[in-house]
Amino acid sequence: MKLSGSYEFNATPEKVWQSLTNPDSLTACIPGCEKMESLGNDEYTATVSISMGPIRSKFDVTVKMVDMKPFESYSLIIEGKGSSGFVRGESHVKLTDNNGTTTVDVETDSSSGGMLARVGQRMMESFARSMMEKFFSCLQQTLK
Repeated sequence: MKLSGSYEFNATPEKVWQSLTNPDSLTACIPGCEKMESLGNDEYTATVSISMGPIRSKFDVTVKMVDMKPFESYSLIIEGKGSSGFVRGESHVKLTDNNGTTTVDVETDSSSGGMLARVGQRMMESFARSMMEKFFSCLQQTLK
């Protein structure tokens, strides 16, 4: 499943970068995130609970930040396992300076298996888009 989005921030790329790479900011804004811990080397573990239609599940997630170009771009490699299945994905995040404001463009490619995959592609895409919108809306609010 591929998703993309573009988000405007009233902050410099440096401030946006700090929020996007700070575990505390991420924990506060990722919907259902109960905790996030650093493993070092830009790798993190997290516990995330989701509720999608009839599925309620807790996922143990690993996140690795790679190809980091501070204040410009990075990629995320995400893997999660839970009682309802698994998710794997890669996201590419690009920050563009617009004279004091910042545009964040995100492209994500993910797959899932188990009960999650059986609920249907349409529901998964809608759910994933909603999670992405909630995350960036929260981050925008924290940077005002």
